[in-house]
Amino acid sequence: MRLKRKWLIWTGLAAVLFALAGVACWHFYFSHPTGNGPAGPSISSEPFSKPWTSRPVLLVGIGDSVTAGFGARKGFSYFDRLVKNPAEEWPEVQGLNLSQVFPNFSFTNLAVSGSTSLEHESRQIPRLPHGYTNTLGIVVMTTGGNDLIHSYGRLPPKEGAMYGATWEQAQPWITNYEARMERTLDEITRAFPGGCHIFLANIYDPTDGTGDARSVGLPLWPDAVRIHAAYNEVIRKCATKCQHVHLVDLHGPFLGHGLTSTQFWQPHYRSNDPHYWYFLNLEDPNERGYDAIRRIFLSEIVKVHEQLR
Repeated sequence: MRLKRKWLIWTGLAAVLFALAGVACWHFYFSHPTGNGPAGPSISSEPFSKPWTSRPVLLVGIGDSVTAGFGARKGFSYFDRLVKNPAEEWPEVQGLNLSQVFPNFSFTNLAVSGSTSLEHESRQIPRLPHGYTNTLGIVVMTTGGNDLIHSYGRLPPKEGAMYGATWEQAQPWITNYEARMERTLDEITRAFPGGCHIFLANIYDPTDGTGDARSVGLPLWPDAVRIHAAYNEVIRKCATKCQHVHLVDLHGPFLGHGLTSTQFWQPHYRSNDPHYWYFLNLEDPNERGYDAIRRIFLSEIVKVHEQLR
């Protein structure tokens, strides 16, 4: 009887430990709590206390689903929040928008969900408004992310759908991307003879630098991090070539808010906000992510607001 009792105790203890291990595994590797409240950097209200210019100003969105606002309610994408705060906005950012500082303000969003940098050059740039000689253009742009993640490893990699490519395969596509980015930025500049400022975002990483998305069902991509870094280096180089092009760093602030957000041992763990900033499809932000992106873009715009005259 004593031996049987010990066996039952040890069996029960093992079952409890096994259950706890399963819960821990689920929490650290498969659950993605999104948290609540504001996300991203704080923004000073002082620059928004008076108009920045009386000139006509046109805000243009170019790019993929991040700028199109896929996954966000109407009014809650980063582009929408740059234009105007939604009614349910956080109190500390109410009134911190571009409509507040540009009395003669208009906007258009040309971004299309699912589009690649090839389509941005061939389809969106030709749709840019032209002929506004006295208009200041402010262009916000996210491009290249879909080039990397499509078609999720389901098809052999190719330019514009590189998932699974080797470093060697990707070399000509990276070169083409740089040339395409330079042409795109030149075309945007030419569309605004009255001057423009282009705010060009780099590409965030939902794997938080691990390159491993197997926990959400995508195949392993050994060269993912290296190719991703090469794309972001192209963006950085292109943004530094012209004074009116400004790099918007999404990659750094989003690290730790992806697939490893609950894993406290990871180098990018964010103890102050250990939550997931991505939507159900992995590649787009959720609404807290869009809040953060709006703040990051707005912070970069504020840095040069005295040039926006």
